[in-house]
Amino acid sequence: MFSTLSTSILPSLPARYPGKVQFLFRQQIQPWHPSSTLVHEAATAVLRLAPNKFWEYSKALFEHQKEFFDVNVVKEGRNETYKRLARLAEQVGVREGEVFGLLEIAEKAGNDGALNVGNKVTDDVKLMVKANRLTGVHVTPTVLFNGVVENSISSSFTAQQWEEWLDKNVK
Repeated sequence: MFSTLSTSILPSLPARYPGKVQFLFRQQIQPWHPSSTLVHEAATAVLRLAPNKFWEYSKALFEHQKEFFDVNVVKEGRNETYKRLARLAEQVGVREGEVFGLLEIAEKAGNDGALNVGNKVTDDVKLMVKANRLTGVHVTPTVLFNGVVENSISSSFTAQQWEEWLDKNVK
């Protein structure tokens, strides 16, 4: 769905439906894939540092997704996975060090003795998860139209199916 939307549908929305469609993309962490959190945190770091690079980085994540599947990260520490994700960001023009700086987990307790200190995008992730829970999003992909979950749209939707659906529903 990401590829279809980013290459075939989103670029044509403003001309095809001027002033009628606003597209919002929310990341949805899949907690049954633990490394999903790390990948989404990296995308959030890129979004914060270079919003204009978010789609390009997301594309790179999809192209390299198997490198971050559970089996391929199980033997490395969290910060090591973050370093690999930050290197991928460098490939799309976002500074690796800045990305890693937002992702790195400290190896010592916080000033107040806290041990679950998170990283510099933890609060962003909490807001994403909360927003998705409030709208009933639990799996990916989930499409909402006018704030309501639209179950007729699936991950296998082709560009033609998207165009037909949009033509039928956008007034």
